[in-house]
Amino acid sequence: MALSFCGNDLNINAYSVEQGVLNNGCFVDALNLVPHVFLLFITFPILFIGWGSQSSKVQIHHNTWLHFPGHNLRWILTFSLLFVHVCEFAEGIVSNNRMMQTNHLHLFMPAFMGFIAATTSVVYYHNIETSNFPKLLLVLFIYWVLAFITKSIKLWKFAEYSVGLQHLRFCITALLVILYGLLMAVEINVIRVRKYVFFANPQKVKPPEDLQDLGVRFLQPFVNLLSKATYWWMNPLIIGAHKRPIELKKIGKLPIAMRALTNYLRLKDAYEDQRTAEDPDRSPSIWRSMYRAFGRPILLSSTFRYLADLLGFAGPLCISGIVKYLNTDNEVPATDKSKETYFGVYFMSSTELLQNTSVLAVLLFLALVLQRTFLQASYYVTIETGINLRGALLAMIYNKILRLSTSNMSMGEMTLGQINNLVAIETNQLMWFLFLCPNLWAMPVQIVMGVILLYYLLGSSALVGASVIVLLAPVQYRIATKLADTQKSTLEHSTDRLKKTTEILKGIKLLKLYAWENIFCDSVEETRGKELTSLKTFAFYTSMSIFMNAAIPIAAVLSTFVTHHFINKSGPSPSEAFAALALFHILVTPLFLLSTVVRFAVKALVSVQKLGEFLQSDEIGDDSWRNGDMSVSLEASKKHLGATKAINRKQPMRYQMDNYEQPTRRQMRPTETEDVAVKVSNGFFTWGSNLSTLSDINIRIPTGQLTMIVGQVGCGKSSLLLAMLGEMQSIDGRVHWSELPDCERVHEGNFSKNRYSVAYAAQKSWLLNATVEDNITFGSPFNKQRYKTVIDTCSLQLDIDLLPFGDQTEIGERGINLSGGQRQRICVARALYQNTNIVFLDDPFSALDIHLSDHLMQEGILKFLQDDKRTVVLVTHKLQYLIHADWIIAMKDGTVLREGTLKDIQTHDVELYDHWKTLMNRQDQGLEKDIQQDSQTTLERKTLRRAFYSREAKNQVDDEDEEEEEEEEEDDNMSTTTNRRSKIPWRVCWCYMSSGGFFMVFLMVSSKLLKHSVIVAIDCWLASWTSSKNQSTGADMSNGTDMSSGTSLATVISSNATLPTPGALENKDYYLPVFIVLCAAGITLCLLTSLTVEFLGLSAATNLHHNLLNKIIHAPIRFFDITPLGQILNRFSADTNIIDQHIPPTLESLTRSTLLCLSAIGVISFITPSFLISLVPLAVAFYFIQKYFRVASKDLQDLDDSTQLPLLCHFSETAEGLTTIRAFRHEARFKQRMLELTDTNNTAYLFLSAANRWLEVRTDYLGAVIVLTAAVTLIWTTKSPSTGGLVGLGLTYALTVTNYLNWVVRNLADLEVQMAAVKKVNSFLGTESENYEGSMDASQVPENWPQDGEIKIQDLCVRYDPMLKPVLKHVNAYIKPGQKVGICGRTGSGKSSLSLAFFNMVDIFEGKIVIDGIDICKLPLQTLRSRLSIILQDPVLFSGSIRFNLDPERMCTDDRLWEALEIAQLKNMVKALPGGIDAVVTEGGENFSVGQRQLFCLARAFVRKSSILIMDEATASIDMATENILQKVVMTAFADRTVVTIAHRVHTILTADLVIVMKRGNILEYDKPETLLEQEDGMFASFVKADM
Repeated sequence: MALSFCGNDLNINAYSVEQGVLNNGCFVDALNLVPHVFLLFITFPILFIGWGSQSSKVQIHHNTWLHFPGHNLRWILTFSLLFVHVCEFAEGIVSNNRMMQTNHLHLFMPAFMGFIAATTSVVYYHNIETSNFPKLLLVLFIYWVLAFITKSIKLWKFAEYSVGLQHLRFCITALLVILYGLLMAVEINVIRVRKYVFFANPQKVKPPEDLQDLGVRFLQPFVNLLSKATYWWMNPLIIGAHKRPIELKKIGKLPIAMRALTNYLRLKDAYEDQRTAEDPDRSPSIWRSMYRAFGRPILLSSTFRYLADLLGFAGPLCISGIVKYLNTDNEVPATDKSKETYFGVYFMSSTELLQNTSVLAVLLFLALVLQRTFLQASYYVTIETGINLRGALLAMIYNKILRLSTSNMSMGEMTLGQINNLVAIETNQLMWFLFLCPNLWAMPVQIVMGVILLYYLLGSSALVGASVIVLLAPVQYRIATKLADTQKSTLEHSTDRLKKTTEILKGIKLLKLYAWENIFCDSVEETRGKELTSLKTFAFYTSMSIFMNAAIPIAAVLSTFVTHHFINKSGPSPSEAFAALALFHILVTPLFLLSTVVRFAVKALVSVQKLGEFLQSDEIGDDSWRNGDMSVSLEASKKHLGATKAINRKQPMRYQMDNYEQPTRRQMRPTETEDVAVKVSNGFFTWGSNLSTLSDINIRIPTGQLTMIVGQVGCGKSSLLLAMLGEMQSIDGRVHWSELPDCERVHEGNFSKNRYSVAYAAQKSWLLNATVEDNITFGSPFNKQRYKTVIDTCSLQLDIDLLPFGDQTEIGERGINLSGGQRQRICVARALYQNTNIVFLDDPFSALDIHLSDHLMQEGILKFLQDDKRTVVLVTHKLQYLIHADWIIAMKDGTVLREGTLKDIQTHDVELYDHWKTLMNRQDQGLEKDIQQDSQTTLERKTLRRAFYSREAKNQVDDEDEEEEEEEEEDDNMSTTTNRRSKIPWRVCWCYMSSGGFFMVFLMVSSKLLKHSVIVAIDCWLASWTSSKNQSTGADMSNGTDMSSGTSLATVISSNATLPTPGALENKDYYLPVFIVLCAAGITLCLLTSLTVEFLGLSAATNLHHNLLNKIIHAPIRFFDITPLGQILNRFSADTNIIDQHIPPTLESLTRSTLLCLSAIGVISFITPSFLISLVPLAVAFYFIQKYFRVASKDLQDLDDSTQLPLLCHFSETAEGLTTIRAFRHEARFKQRMLELTDTNNTAYLFLSAANRWLEVRTDYLGAVIVLTAAVTLIWTTKSPSTGGLVGLGLTYALTVTNYLNWVVRNLADLEVQMAAVKKVNSFLGTESENYEGSMDASQVPENWPQDGEIKIQDLCVRYDPMLKPVLKHVNAYIKPGQKVGICGRTGSGKSSLSLAFFNMVDIFEGKIVIDGIDICKLPLQTLRSRLSIILQDPVLFSGSIRFNLDPERMCTDDRLWEALEIAQLKNMVKALPGGIDAVVTEGGENFSVGQRQLFCLARAFVRKSSILIMDEATASIDMATENILQKVVMTAFADRTVVTIAHRVHTILTADLVIVMKRGNILEYDKPETLLEQEDGMFASFVKADM
């Protein structure tokens, strides 16, 4: 057919203009082309040429600044315009095909040009807007005007010729007129606001603050609509992740509107506004304040959600239409044609267009794209709001923590655990609830709509299917609640197991030396057994929920069609059947989710209640010296940002804070202020129980002098300090803090004595998770000189030198564990370093030994602080320091006993003075005793050194083990890194599968495949059944057109080979039973597969944990020296948890969605093989999307995890150190830090969820393209009418692909992250075990060996590791049976290594130790270690009973245990305990003092009556008296046995029979102590001298 613009039909002269130019329809259409062509001609040159030279951009870093008014409206209008143009085009083509003779280009050509022009207009507009060149917008304005005029002419002509609303073309033209008019209005508005033309002075605009800030990388709020909908701005980030990992720098900071501070202020205002004047005490409702602060975005999200749900129903309807009209395309009853012709062309009615299958296919595609876009937008908005809410809640909780009254914390109303739960659990619960809450009101609507549509399609039988779905929903809810319960019990068991594992790992040395590993290992296995039982229930319920999800649609379809069969005596037509099938698939999702949402709603209610209680709890009193607004800083720092910037930059931040935080104080009369820093008059203070802890306190603290507070334990010394700090509630009386005279207020250079803060060192030391330096400077500016002095006064230099990175080492909970004394010295150093007038030290000497306390007293307190004329208040028990005090306050039972100088007390209260004197004498004896000890500090340092001496080796091992990746990254060869980062860890997956057992893997794979093939079979059967209905009922086709005209029964049968030839009429009975059987099989297989996957996961988890535990417990002791405890524990906690609970569902979901997608693609390709050709580009696109996404997602996930930990730690840290923070007045700094941490974490989380949206939008669009190609190929390739069923089947399957594509990728990414846990566990499974076998059999060793206890050490060489130097070199010694031997030497001389060598704990690579004639290296370890006994330097007790600690094997009688306790001087104490020998020992033996613990360890060695006892510095932590008794006891109880004592105070071995002095792994002196003492210049003699 010839192409001509106006067509050349024979009977009409299309080009004649006799009736007037405008009355020729073709001319009007030609006129419509003019504006479009005009626009294209003008804009193309500007777009392509002009852009090079346009550099008039405002200086701005992101070209995303959208500032023309009406921006979003314009995008929406343009999109609608594009859609209408598509309709116009479709209408033109379809009417053109309905014409008789020739093509009429003018019917669709203008529409096509209009489409291109509209696209150009929006591209052009975007470029003008980002380059801020508004004058060029005039072009668009002209275009809109022209288009509006030409379209109006066309509409006017139609109306004139009485073409009305019943004609589609009239409606389309009317719509276009409206849209052009609106766009014209938008353009006029831009001119009105920006005045860029026709006005003298155009408006100047500045980009928003966020966009001027280079750090803001989260552009979602700022980009245009298209980029917002498709997350186009994320592309560089996600694709860039491939080359180098995403770091925190790369994701920048949050836009101002999303920062925690902004949201906190919003929420707080909404919260405070509810407190009205009439009712100030009413507790505001959190729900209401949440609604006020964050209600609008939630409404927006719900709107998006409703739109998406409504569009979701387009799918089934389009399918039904396509199948219905498949073969009725080109037949229009001839009678209609003539009367619908005007202007010589055909006008179709509005419904007619929707009967064209190709049009329906395109509509289906558009509906899907829109639906997915709206859905993702809804998700994104709720997630962003949820994150904002979380930030606000965290800030609110934090502010409250800083104002909590101390009594709340100490009286146990608010425990740390509760606060941590609020932060970690409750806020997240609320955030998740917010994510899911639009579902609460969207889902019921969706369900109701779905049921109505089903009813419309299938009549009453549809209600049966729907009721099946609805009735099973409560079952799902039950399963969901059960899941939550089992998870709780699993958690309890796993905490229990972790506690036991931690104990084992902490005491591993002892367990190995006593050969008790297996007993303890079994107890862990037992707890693990309980945990696995609840995991089994968990797995069962999980698989039930998965099963319900898969089986419900099958059951619903089955019940519906069976009922339909019996009611109507015939099955449904294909169009109805497959639309119904698609609807059932849509309906299942909301019902499945509804149970989850309801569960979250219930949890959210509980969380809000807890939050409310917390926010209402008591705050610190305002009657203290710090009255004035405590809640200032956050708001203040916002309001005063401008002000503070002006202040001199060099001054530390804190003074700037103080500028607006000076609390109002009462002015005092000059007499009161003479030289008193603090004065308490008539004070009664309480910790909140209304019983006053301190009563009738009248004291004064003189300025610039040293005041000491003394008294017995528990008489209220610390409380007095806290009362002065305003931490206690005062019942009566007041605390006055004197003002500084104004002249002194001037900042002296960098340091000014900061008045309102008090440097306070609490009794229980409190460290931040930060470097040592940060802990000491604590936010003050760093002054090298001062810092050094402070470190010297606290004798910290030696300890700092031991740390791996000096004072830059992280300490605190997550850093390196310091001992008590070290922690305390750091806290004192912090108080000294702060430049404050007043210093409160609460018993700073309690954990220090005598040398350090003296040094600290002399250098620190007397010299450093007094030189600065600072007021010092010192609480102490060391009375010998009283002579240094300028003022003494003696306390007793919560009242002040005496106050004055030492002289006053000496004259006025002789009794008290004498009492002190006797105490001082006693302390002096203690002093001598103390000096004799090789001080406790050296011991602490030694443990620290031991922890690090092997760090270098550890680091090597660690790098190989943990981070194989890093080394590869160091090559700058991009291709290798790229490759590595996008590879899926198949090896690890295989390892995981194989630990699950091959039978289970086989079962899982086969049942999965079977299940999916059965499901496909059900649908195929349905297709052939419904198609057979059609043919057998001949003319009875649903739309009543005469179908039987062309097809006789014979052709039907030949075209559909599945039917037996003797005519389909008789045989259609067997369809139903087969259908029922297939459905039943499908349901059972669903059950089977969901169970196999879960139990495969369980058996894998069981095996992995079992192997891990055994490997680690039997690892050589060296392994525990190199591997940090935290790392091992992580394998048992986090990684095991992932393997237990997260991998199985992910694996299930992954296999299910992958198989669904594959089966769908298979079915479509089977029906129309030509579909495969179009699949190739789609597959390539999909491959790249998943490849980029997986890498980026992993990085963002890591960032999210790593930023969450510091946030939680900061909260618990603050709660612990409340008094210190408040005394220092550092609330503002800590709030600032909390806001930063929250924002960082929120940024990572936002980017992670935006990346998920990025992926989902892309896979959804891919899915929509798949649906489009499938629909088009199905329509074009199937010509025979019998295949209606198959077409329906293909389309239904194509629709499911869109739902599951993104799950494939998401699950792949998740699985990859989770498999890292398996990889880590696996890396530990490679550790070498100790050689437990030995070359002798246990049965060859005599029962009572070693009988005599004779030890020969021959040429012994020992090393810890084949890589390291030997620690003992060629040692020879002979110990006679029953001898008492002492070994001494400096730290690191190899004493302890020798004791370990007896137990074969170290690598003996030359020489041998022979005990009673047997070489110990040949013995099985279990035998050797169970026959010797040892007492270690650090006492280790396990939680359990005393009996369990002495004798875990349950071998001994009670008498033997009591005897051992008696020897160890513990009998009376244990008798007094409830339960006696079965009394409880808490974790680590915390309920006994260190000395008592050491005695228990002695008792433990006595219980095992071995003839050789080795004591490794066992008496280091026991006082002199007890130690003397012990020495005697050991001599008597072990009179006939060999005792080897490793001494660390030499006088303990003066009575020994033989002394061995070691140096650097060699024996230096070896003789009787008497002989050695005679050699004046000998090592031993020098030791003894030093010790006396």
